[in-house]
Amino acid sequence: MRLVLNLLWLLLSGLWMAIGWVVAGLIVCLTIVGIPFGVQAFKLAGYILWPFGRTLVPAASRNRGLSVFGNVAWFVLAGWWLALGHVLTGALLCLTVIGLPLGIANIKIAVAALAPFGKEVVNISDLHGLPRGAVTVGS
Repeated sequence: MRLVLNLLWLLLSGLWMAIGWVVAGLIVCLTIVGIPFGVQAFKLAGYILWPFGRTLVPAASRNRGLSVFGNVAWFVLAGWWLALGHVLTGALLCLTVIGLPLGIANIKIAVAALAPFGKEVVNISDLHGLPRGAVTVGS
């Protein structure tokens, strides 16, 4: 089932949204200060391409202060329009029965798009229990 959802996702939303994440990453990488933002955007672009069966969890090695700073800067630079893209795509997908799970996944990813720092992508099968703050788009 994950394979079917991921293929539908890739065709209907994932490819276009991942391109948006890569473009955002390239734009913020134009300055040396923006390179960490770009690296995080590229990591999440891979997640956006194939999200079902994977999840975002708080990183064990995160620095809360730097994560807050990074998330605020990210929100101002690129997070709000990426989240808006996910919300609009999700709303359109929710208009059909087949697109409903994909639309819900887009809405969940929109929340993560607002504050991606301090999170890492892991396979759901590697988790014994979902940690607090995990964002899943499918089981």
